[in-house]
Amino acid sequence: MADPSDSSAAALEKTPLHALHLELGARMVPFAGYSMPVQYPAGLMAEHRHTRQAAGLFDISHMGQLRLVGPDAAAAFESLMPVDVIGLAPGRQRYGLLLADDGGILDDLMFFNEGDDSLFVIVNGACKQADIAHITARIGARCEVRPLPDQALLALQGPQAADVLARLAPGIERLVFMTGGAVRIGGIAAFATRSGYTGEDGFEISVAAADAEALARLLLAQPEVAPIGLGARNSLRLEAGLCLYGSDIDASTTPVEAALGWAMQKVRRSGGAREGGFPGAARVLAQLKAADGAAGHLDHDTLRRKRVGLVALERVPVRDGSLLESFEGLPIGQVTSGLLGPSVDRPIAMGYVALAYAEPGTRLQAVVRGKPVPMEVCTLPFLPARYYRG
Repeated sequence: MADPSDSSAAALEKTPLHALHLELGARMVPFAGYSMPVQYPAGLMAEHRHTRQAAGLFDISHMGQLRLVGPDAAAAFESLMPVDVIGLAPGRQRYGLLLADDGGILDDLMFFNEGDDSLFVIVNGACKQADIAHITARIGARCEVRPLPDQALLALQGPQAADVLARLAPGIERLVFMTGGAVRIGGIAAFATRSGYTGEDGFEISVAAADAEALARLLLAQPEVAPIGLGARNSLRLEAGLCLYGSDIDASTTPVEAALGWAMQKVRRSGGAREGGFPGAARVLAQLKAADGAAGHLDHDTLRRKRVGLVALERVPVRDGSLLESFEGLPIGQVTSGLLGPSVDRPIAMGYVALAYAEPGTRLQAVVRGKPVPMEVCTLPFLPARYYRG
């Protein structure tokens, strides 16, 4: 889950940590309407490796935060997504997909059941205004939609993140992946979930904007922690096989095409207790059936393409936008994200291919600067996730 770059001429917003980024020597770039740090003096590769080995601190305050409140909030929110909202237990978090009426993905998001008829929701920064308007228009009469513009959001990611936070907030280490709650970190009130966007163990921390800099400085004062920019965030999430909204998924892609069917619980699928009832349900459920294949035969008419992982068989980085072809030169898809993976030490990519070419082990080629680069479809993620599940 993430956002596309937005370099429009409009004045860029600043996060509560903007001055701290400049103090730390960050190179700032336009991103989702904000001035954001792409890297610090150590550089992208060092930041990437530090996060994999120790703990990296990310400013993700450009993301949108909101709360849905009321006895009908869960059922109302479930009507907008193909996931189980009603059955999510208090204290737990889940990945969600906000769908358009044709089943296209308006945004991907995270939501948390706070108990007492309250859901805490985090959406992508570039989508947040449209998301809030869409949610309000569709379910605003069924529950209260409360945007939280005065909240900042930080992420502490890496194998030593839990040790760092346990030192400052004893007991937080007992959280497991996709759980969370209110916490005080060094005396600063915050809300933390054990989750993130890197494939590593870690935490996402919502904190009052007025307290964000104090919390960031406290975390950066810990010997394991270094500041990490958007550049390394992108390479970390790609190695983890995670989608970037606006690149790997958007309103033109459905959850099934995007290989996100795992996010649709059985209760919302065909035959489930609350089957369908979400925007684009007929199309999405038909594609799920097509992906399963009747008698082992995939339905290529209902499901024409699928997101896959790709590794280059030569040491040539394959960037987003590169065309994908069969070895006979037939166009079969396009790369949506690609780079040289710092941890896997090879060129990796994700993209959409015709269903006939989506099976792991399939060979195809990318067109890079007019020349073919042989590639192979592989399973995702490129690097095993290290989430803490207890």
